[in-house]
Amino acid sequence: MPYIKIESGKLTDEQKTLLIKRVTEVSAEIMHIPQEFFTTTITELPDTNFGIGGKTIDIIKSEYKRNR
Repeated sequence: MPYIKIESGKLTDEQKTLLIKRVTEVSAEIMHIPQEFFTTTITELPDTNFGIGGKTIDIIKSEYKRNR
């Protein structure tokens, strides 16, 4: 039974539903396994709990918005 784990920032319920649906569809197609065998979980992490290049995601988003 394939297990798909997604870690992300805050998502809406609509985004989660669509993400689970599409990831499952593509994975089933590629792996030739029925969609019913897939389990998918989404773990939402606050933007202050992970970073890129030494900066937390909330800082990166703030800088991006300022520079647009």
